Amino acid sequence: MSLLPPAGRSHEAVAPPALPPSRAHRPADAVDRPGHRHYRGATMAGTRPQPTRLLGRSVECAALDRMLDGVRGGASAAVVLRGEPGVGKSALLAYAEEQATGCTVVRVAGVESEMELAFSALHLLCTPLLDRVERLVAPQRDALRTAFGLQSGAAPDRFHVGLAALNLLCDAAEARPLVCIVDDVQWLDQASAQALGFVARRLLADPVAMVLAARPHGGEELLLGLPELTIGGLADADARVLLESVIAGPLDEQLVGRLVAETRGNPLALLALPRDPALARGFGLPDASELSRRIEDSYLRRLTPLPAESRLLLLVAACEAVGDPLRVLGAARLLGLDVAAAEPAAAAGLLELGQHVRFSHPLVRTTVIRAASAEDRRSAHAALAEATDPGADPDRRAWHRAAATVGLDEDVAAELERSALRARSRGGLAAAAAFHERCAELTPDPRRRGQRALRAAQEKLEAGADDAAARLVALAQAAPLDALEHARAELLLAQIAFAARHGREAPGLLLRAARRLESLDPALARETYLDAFGATFAAGRLAQEGAARDIAEAVLAADWEPASRACDILLDGLALLTTQGYVTAVPMLKRALHGFLDERLPERDELRWLWLACRVARSLGDDASLDELTERQVGLARRLGALALLPAALNERFAIDLVAGRLDAATAIVAEADAIVKATGSRVRPQAEIWLAAFRGQEAEVEELIRVRQRDVMHRGEGLWLLATDWTRTLLYLAQGRYEEAMVTAERAIEAPNELGIAVSVAPDLIEAAVRSGQVGRATELLPRLTEIARACDTDWSIGLEARRRALLSEGAEAERCYQVAIERLGRTRIRMALTRAHLLYGEWLRREGRRADARQHLHIAHDRFSDMGAQAWAGRARRELTAAGETARRRTPDASGDLTPQEAQIARLAADGATNPEIGSHLFISPRTVEWHLRNVYGKLGITSRRQLRRALATAGPSGSR
Repeated sequence: MSLLPPAGRSHEAVAPPALPPSRAHRPADAVDRPGHRHYRGATMAGTRPQPTRLLGRSVECAALDRMLDGVRGGASAAVVLRGEPGVGKSALLAYAEEQATGCTVVRVAGVESEMELAFSALHLLCTPLLDRVERLVAPQRDALRTAFGLQSGAAPDRFHVGLAALNLLCDAAEARPLVCIVDDVQWLDQASAQALGFVARRLLADPVAMVLAARPHGGEELLLGLPELTIGGLADADARVLLESVIAGPLDEQLVGRLVAETRGNPLALLALPRDPALARGFGLPDASELSRRIEDSYLRRLTPLPAESRLLLLVAACEAVGDPLRVLGAARLLGLDVAAAEPAAAAGLLELGQHVRFSHPLVRTTVIRAASAEDRRSAHAALAEATDPGADPDRRAWHRAAATVGLDEDVAAELERSALRARSRGGLAAAAAFHERCAELTPDPRRRGQRALRAAQEKLEAGADDAAARLVALAQAAPLDALEHARAELLLAQIAFAARHGREAPGLLLRAARRLESLDPALARETYLDAFGATFAAGRLAQEGAARDIAEAVLAADWEPASRACDILLDGLALLTTQGYVTAVPMLKRALHGFLDERLPERDELRWLWLACRVARSLGDDASLDELTERQVGLARRLGALALLPAALNERFAIDLVAGRLDAATAIVAEADAIVKATGSRVRPQAEIWLAAFRGQEAEVEELIRVRQRDVMHRGEGLWLLATDWTRTLLYLAQGRYEEAMVTAERAIEAPNELGIAVSVAPDLIEAAVRSGQVGRATELLPRLTEIARACDTDWSIGLEARRRALLSEGAEAERCYQVAIERLGRTRIRMALTRAHLLYGEWLRREGRRADARQHLHIAHDRFSDMGAQAWAGRARRELTAAGETARRRTPDASGDLTPQEAQIARLAADGATNPEIGSHLFISPRTVEWHLRNVYGKLGITSRRQLRRALATAGPSGSR
């Protein structure tokens, strides 16, 4: 359902001049509306109220009406209202709330002073629905309760919390359609904003609507991919109507035109004009570029005449973000104020004091805080700290105490440190970092201040705030740290560089940090060296020349205890591989792989290194270890909710599934990776989608995907992506018989500055391209080294590929013997793609030898297997060879399940394996009702009526399972 206005439509003036301005652009947090009852951020909509007519907003109101009608009909929807302050976003939110008849309405607004309290906004939004939390599956229930501080436990992953919130909202919507209204997204705490962005992107088949309002440059990353409705200023005619409705007496036409132009039709700025002294003197506004400041000035003019007691009470209310009247009045009494002090503020249209304390507009809160003296602000925070129950809300109390503190104070710093630990335990990394940062600022002891700054820097880095992390490291380095702490600071700077950009600088910085750590913390030094190796691999050909060798030499020169952990053995193996080659390194690398297969490291440490272990397994041609390790890596990332690492793990798993011919599993991985990208709003897309397009011979799609993503990849310095892209093109060109072009891309791909880029991947394809393009000398040059590697690895995969390579460079009986060895050895592996290519090459050789009958046998095998795997480009090459051998191969038609989308195919496969709808939903980050919606589509496409028939229908349809 589209929320965008029809093309060519403009704002219409639909309200008569007599319409009161307070109704034309009434605040979103007005309380007593007909047919609604409010409680802790929620509204229950009852009888339909009289429609509110918003001046000049017929298009926007119509869009919201369509959304609400759809939700009442069982559909989901989400929209972001974007516009500058005062343009009417809050009025449109109020309109949506008033028109949400028959729905439960829950709402929350971001408050700038609450941005450091993890999950505070999400908690407020969900509080009316928490009686349903026990209906969630246990992992989601525990994640949400832990995030809200309702129980203790391990820190939940933010996306587990988001999935729990999604299912809580969708469960509530089963009883009554649900409308979530979120104002001032740019001021939400980061954890809440991430969770709500996750929820909004995952809505599909549940009667839930989310209407979010944000400033033009607020929350872009968190709201990425959501439909947006830009709220501009009123059209000139509507702006004139609004201006004339609030100004008594005639106005000079030229002045009216100037005022409308200067305010750009901003309704709140127009409503503020009657109180502008410049207007009374016949002048326009002084500066047309600062609407927000001008609107604040209009509120300041209302604020200034108020009694001092009223201004102080307003300040207390502005510093108390929840709108809890008991806490506001309790703090006010501590300052010698009573409730009567609120009356002048209410009369001035600034504040409503009832069941909730509400400002007429978010800019009122900002104005009140900025207008107050520093001393008054500290007094307000001190009173609020005293009025806050330390048992019920210790973190807000600590934050108020910190805001009230001048100078250094260890008691307050210690309280902030406890809040930081609580925030971290709830999964609020950004909040923990903010508490630790303020804690460091208030710490009297210089050494302790540096230690706390280091902790804050680590948390800032984990939360993705690289610049803030670097600033805190600099603060820590200025303190009298000991040698280990200085080394940790240096390590943090290296990790910040790697997080910000994977390119040339990070390996050297990590190497320097590792050297410094050798004598101070050998275990951490080893891990840092391994990180440095990982950085060189990630940088690919963008890494500094010789970086991997420098790291390897430092590892081998260090005075270590004998390696015992699998990750330590892997480090030693990589160092040997880089400096002495495969013959020396293979025994150590095989020992490392066995360690990862047999040893159980702490889960997060294991996940940290598994990707390198998978690369080693591939380089050794150990398909059994690669199969097991990639499966474990994906399972571990899912179990830990590590969605930042899961796409990379899925890429590794996709590669083995694809070359093993498991196209159904491979396409399901693409669907899951796409679900993660949409759920997280990530700009980083997985490589698997490009590989799959190349596998299917879709060259135009491959090039478009590369074009779209290459700029971001280059900016992040991910040279490994460039190598993988060149290899992808190489395979596509080989399948199409474009051998000269394959030769060019293969030569580029083989330029990786480390051995892991060559062993069993690009080199065989380079040799095939060289032989077929007549550059036999280049192929002959590579063969001895690759033969040495294959024999050192001594696996069926490596020996089979070596035999296939040698066959291309041999003649007569020797060539035939090599092809037969390749088919025999590759036939023992899971790598069906390599085996099928061996049949294809053997069939091509037999045809050129004039043995057409024998050739057709192998070419048929290749054609049928490529077709079954969905490798249309390779099947096309086999089909052309069959034609040349005197036989026409029929194109194999797609199977019935090819009508399923990748996500439908994955849901069908999981359901056929016995997974329940909630389990499938947890796997794919969607609600159970959305799972059921997809299953109904699957049943229709497969011609079945229940999940009991799924397994047989999928087996009958064939292995591909997706389009």
